[in-house]
Amino acid sequence: MEYVVNRSVLSGRSAIPGNKSGTARGIVFGSLASGRSVLYNPLNNLDSYSIVYMMRALGAEIDTSDNAKWIIDGVDGKPKQPACVLDAQNSGTGFYFALAVASLIDGYSVLTGDYQICYRPAQPMIDAINSMGGTAFSTRDSGTAPIVVRGPIKGGEFSMPGVNSQWMTPFLCACALTEKGALIHETNLLEHPYVDMTIGMLRIAGVTVENRNYDEFYVPGNQKFHAFEYTLPGDWGSAGYPLVATAISPGSKVRFTGLDINDFAGETAYVQILKDMGAHVEVIDEGRGGVIVEGCADLHGIEIDCSGTPDAVPALAVLGTQASGKTVLKNIGACRLKETDRAKSIKEELTKMGAHLEETEDTLTVYRSRLHGTHISGHNDHRIVMAMSVAGLAAEGETVVDTAECSAVSFPNFFEVMTSIRADIVRR
Repeated sequence: MEYVVNRSVLSGRSAIPGNKSGTARGIVFGSLASGRSVLYNPLNNLDSYSIVYMMRALGAEIDTSDNAKWIIDGVDGKPKQPACVLDAQNSGTGFYFALAVASLIDGYSVLTGDYQICYRPAQPMIDAINSMGGTAFSTRDSGTAPIVVRGPIKGGEFSMPGVNSQWMTPFLCACALTEKGALIHETNLLEHPYVDMTIGMLRIAGVTVENRNYDEFYVPGNQKFHAFEYTLPGDWGSAGYPLVATAISPGSKVRFTGLDINDFAGETAYVQILKDMGAHVEVIDEGRGGVIVEGCADLHGIEIDCSGTPDAVPALAVLGTQASGKTVLKNIGACRLKETDRAKSIKEELTKMGAHLEETEDTLTVYRSRLHGTHISGHNDHRIVMAMSVAGLAAEGETVVDTAECSAVSFPNFFEVMTSIRADIVRR
């Protein structure tokens, strides 16, 4: 599928779907709980369903028949050995969480995913499982999927690299069910908001984790997950694309509902980033009332620390092309470990449109540029597809973005939301 995009002035009102990362955690924690948990406003996307399928294979009963309310009957801390290979498809979050959960089982499990998952590193998790009395190995001896794992892990003390919180946060969950618990040492941990979300949602499920200044995490063992009910707020990560699209389109004004400025998500930073760059952003009711964004012709570049928001790098790069001077995205290392090396991918595609960017290992510098429409590769990466579709809204002439179907991975109604606010986007 392709998106065909033309310059637009945006207006109207739109609701943002439920939080992707929160939905993933809610599915896993509910699956490990005793009794029945309910997730309201879950994100009905491909990644969420991938996690649902894996948790069902591990023994949970999950009813997704109502898009507004998912019901989960958990396994009371005792996941069963799966009868099939656990296939995360394209969900990195799901893959890493399932690997940790499978390490609790007295028996072998095999985990894999699509071709992108099979190239995403997991060696730090493999090493941690082996250090805690389990067995884990990559079938290709490459530290990547497919991975075979056998538990049960007993818990213990180990260290994890901080560049990717997705390696550590699943153990905050799984180690609570071990005999010894865990003391996890972190080296220069990035993505603090995702860790905060994990700990906050674990607390809702009755599980305690002690955060020692993001350098150490103590997880007491022999804990119990309790059933819970939780309403997912709108996803700030998904909201970033229409927020940026509105801000870079002079004459535009859109109200986005369902967003909570007090959410765990690091992408709440979009509000302050846009304000700092000169856009008019109004927060409604300081809760889930959402935000109003107006387009601005006089945005100016700033420095942005992306350590807590690696998924925002593609959208922020597009934003930088429409700001005077230069926009410097710092601490972007984690964005290179996703479905693609997103710093490299977004630079490559924006350059095709006439943008000027400079890249180092940990920075991406973006200069104000006049964009022109062209044929764009979405790299089979949902965040590249959506970011480049936003870029097309500010470009002269027609922009065609391929692999557009990938947007469903995190934002299943991206096309509907964008067209509802009068974006000139056509699917073909």
